[in-house]
Formats: sequence, C-alpha cells, structure tokens
Amino acid sequence: QVQLVESGGGLVQAGGSLRLSCTASGRTFSFRVMGWYRQAPGMQRELVAQIFSAGSATYADSVKGRFTISRDNAKNTVDLQMNSLKPEDTAVYYCNMVAGVMNYWGKGTLVTVSS
Repeated sequence: QVQLVESGGGLVQAGGSLRLSCTASGRTFSFRVMGWYRQAPGMQRELVAQIFSAGSATYADSVKGRFTISRDNAKNTVDLQMNSLKPEDTAVYYCNMVAGVMNYWGKGTLVTVSS
C-alpha cells in the first residue's frame, strides 16, 4: 500500500508564491513519473507538471515559466514551486506517482489565489 500526502496549500494573493510538497510512504517503489494535477470547481482534472526519474520535466502551457517541479528519488518526494500565482491557479492540487502500471494519488491540497 502506498500513501501520498500533500502539504503546502493555502490562501495567497495574486503574484505571490507557494510551495507544494508530496511524500510517498508505505510500500514505496522506484516511481517512474511524479507529477502534480489540479482540479478547479466544475472543471476536469488537468496535468500541471510532471517529472521523470531521469529528471526531465514537462509543464502545462498555462504554468510554464511560473512553476517548477522537482523530485528527490531517495526520499520519494516531489515538490512544486509556484510563483507569480494568478486567480485562475485556484484549484485542488493532487500529487500523482506512477510505478509500473500503478497510479497513486494523494487526497489533494487546496490552493486559493485571491485577486
């Protein structure tokens, strides 16, 4: 059993920064992909950023240049540094890790950006 626990969400003014962290515990693996998704009210869950075991990363166009994803393979953690936040970044952010064919999800952390 793998548990993902996110932290770092909260309320911030537009233009501000937040850092999200996610740690895997339990029966952990070598996770091929670690990433962050988000879901705004009434919207589908979307990929924000993902980082592969070798270190390459991809970002949604809407966050490029503002968000940075990083991972620590030894600690099974993935972080998302979010800068220049906008009200449209408001959403529940979910951590995701992939090992083999298994997808693991955290319960989510709420990020609210006020204008």
